[in-house]
Amino acid sequence: MRRLVAQTTVHASDLIAPLFVREGIDAPVPINSLPGVVQHTRDSLRAEVSQLAGLGVGAVMLFGVPATKDATGSGAFDPDGIAQLALSDLRAEVGDDMVIMADLCVDEYTDHGHCGILDGPAGHPSTSVDNDATLEVYGRIAVAQADAGAHVVAPSGMMDGQVGAIRAALDAAGHTGTAILAYSAKYASGLYGPFRDAVDCQIVGGGDRKAYQQDWSNAREALVEVQADIDQGADMVMVKPALAYLDIVSAVRAATNLPLAAYHVSGEYSMIKAAAANGWIDHDVVALEHLTAIKRAGADVILTYLARWFAETIGPASR
Repeated sequence: MRRLVAQTTVHASDLIAPLFVREGIDAPVPINSLPGVVQHTRDSLRAEVSQLAGLGVGAVMLFGVPATKDATGSGAFDPDGIAQLALSDLRAEVGDDMVIMADLCVDEYTDHGHCGILDGPAGHPSTSVDNDATLEVYGRIAVAQADAGAHVVAPSGMMDGQVGAIRAALDAAGHTGTAILAYSAKYASGLYGPFRDAVDCQIVGGGDRKAYQQDWSNAREALVEVQADIDQGADMVMVKPALAYLDIVSAVRAATNLPLAAYHVSGEYSMIKAAAANGWIDHDVVALEHLTAIKRAGADVILTYLARWFAETIGPASR
């Protein structure tokens, strides 16, 4: 009876699995702070994505971990960079049977750990991110990712004007069909720690990203950011993180009919794993409760490290 009258159902096809591919390794590397998640080799990534597609997971989001980093994050737009090579692999592996997304940012690729190009020396107190210089780099990344086979590029740096710059660059390069999933309301959260372990990213000088990510005290600001991305041509918008921002997910859902994503981030995932490992919670019950709450708040799709668990344990749908 409960299943019959359930008002919210999570489907495996609603889920996007974030995946990491690392340059220069010959076997997957476990990420200690993200139990069950690894940095993949190109070969193991192909196998993982093929299996996820067979399980009915809707999409994957790819993050590259380069062997070397520099001030401009040049590996992010290098045609021979790890992410571009892996995107090409995945397009050949699953073709159009699964949506292939690529995170579009430079923090994994810069030696200073910021999401943009700095206007001064890394670690200096007066140094900040040069928004306009960063937009030019984002355009190059978008084209490189689309050339490599990404169906969707997902700018996550929270630079002003990033969606418009990326749309213009893609269109100029002939990629008019490549979609943009904008990280429109991305907050300066404390829940990203395990992710930064996954991409080997630390901000030089102990800095933070509060200059360009949103203040968690502000809700109405999120709607301004979302509308700006829509006006610039976003095809989908995202709220990140998810659980502590369900009010934002709900408000964005009320404000737009565009597809809405929410990112169940690394810290949210790892808290479930740690509490379950200590016997404090029932892993499967709480994991499903989290995903259902995000869907109930209004998200159409959910980025989550639980995607494979859901597809294998729960099945095609939570009902």
